[in-house]
Amino acid sequence: MCVKGLYLLTVLSGLAASGVLQVSGMRIYTSGDVEAVNGTDVRLKCTFHSSSSINPNSISITWSFRPLKPGKEETVFHYQQKAYLPPEGIFRKRIQWAGDVMGRDASIIIQQVKFTYNGSYICQVKNPPDVHGSVGEIRLRVVTTASFSELLLLALAIGGGIAAVVILLIIILSCRRCKKKSQRQREGNEEAPRKERKDPTVCHPSRAIHLYLSESSFEIDSSDGMISEASTKDPSSSEEEGPSSDDDGGDDDSD
Repeated sequence: MCVKGLYLLTVLSGLAASGVLQVSGMRIYTSGDVEAVNGTDVRLKCTFHSSSSINPNSISITWSFRPLKPGKEETVFHYQQKAYLPPEGIFRKRIQWAGDVMGRDASIIIQQVKFTYNGSYICQVKNPPDVHGSVGEIRLRVVTTASFSELLLLALAIGGGIAAVVILLIIILSCRRCKKKSQRQREGNEEAPRKERKDPTVCHPSRAIHLYLSESSFEIDSSDGMISEASTKDPSSSEEEGPSSDDDGGDDDSD
């Protein structure tokens, strides 16, 4: 018994060393349930994780379809070094490759879905030596119109975009108003000192009269250029005295 047990342990160790009993690290992730409106395109998202490094020459991806009604399973898509689209069947010219093996993405797009596409879609990925593991499954439901939740999400997305645009416009207009207001304040501050400045050559009217009166009380003597006080006598009195002096002179001549 001990010899047989030792022999079995040796065999199992050899198999494990050769990789035959290596535990598969392939894990596949899908979105689960998907709803699409009749006549629209839908993306079936499938990503994977492998414990081995991705080999683009050996990795393979297979999508198959299982209808809701009893029927045979149908291959929808296959990838190995390149995409192989279905040459016939209900999915002919309706499948588009949308994945990236190096990015661990095995997604496909079904174009213009129909009610006959209702069913389960199975995504299987093999990356030798990871050839065993779980598979991903997506249940597609084709409807006439979008559900309330999808319409709500669409309305929220549109409303959020409009709100963002409105907020942006408000911010821009507010900035422009602030700039115009500050510019007007600067212009007002610059004009205020200018208005307060006075011409030094211009006097107040009362001061101008005072200067005129002061200047009129002086006269310039043409003989020596000296300024002498102007006569304050009445011109009429000088005219009256003039003839009297002439009369006196006449009397002297007569004598």
